[in-house]
Amino acid sequence: MSSASSRSRPDALARSIQHGVEQILNAVVAVDASNPAILIDGRSGAGKSTLAEALVAQWPRAGRVQLVALDSIYPGWDGLADGVSTATEEVLRPHARGLIGVWQRWDWERSEPAEAHAVDPSLPLIVEGSGLLTEKSASLGDIRVWVESPLPSRRARALARDGELYRPHWERWARQEALHLSVDAPESLATHVVRVP
Repeated sequence: MSSASSRSRPDALARSIQHGVEQILNAVVAVDASNPAILIDGRSGAGKSTLAEALVAQWPRAGRVQLVALDSIYPGWDGLADGVSTATEEVLRPHARGLIGVWQRWDWERSEPAEAHAVDPSLPLIVEGSGLLTEKSASLGDIRVWVESPLPSRRARALARDGELYRPHWERWARQEALHLSVDAPESLATHVVRVP
């Protein structure tokens, strides 16, 4: 592979993410709320975390933005649906009702719950993770994002990020994502679709 083509891929990724950030932040301004909730879904390696972190960094209003990654909530490699249910009931629903939410981090090394974290209902909230857009959660998000990316790119990014820890579980996790796509049709619940190369 030439150095020119290897440079073009990261550039194309960055451009796609930035385009998505601009669309979403325009929607944030249009919502005109001090505490909007943004839900970001997509399959593993699609670019959800990168998009979420860029949104926080470029947030158009002063003050703190809360970011909750479902990777910190899923209770293990078979926990996609349980993690989404926890995020919906303990993070998104309280936030929508003006109540403090509390979620517990999952310790992947010990395979057990760890410390608790509070979510302030008065602050903006971004929640990102595979499986997040469902019929139950969609009504709790002011802005709902589906991140789409081709399988080879997703797999390469996910394994580069998590390495050998993730490799033996890739198919196991992908089956849970595929079930989510067939049952919940998350792209149809999104207000925005971000396409990443």
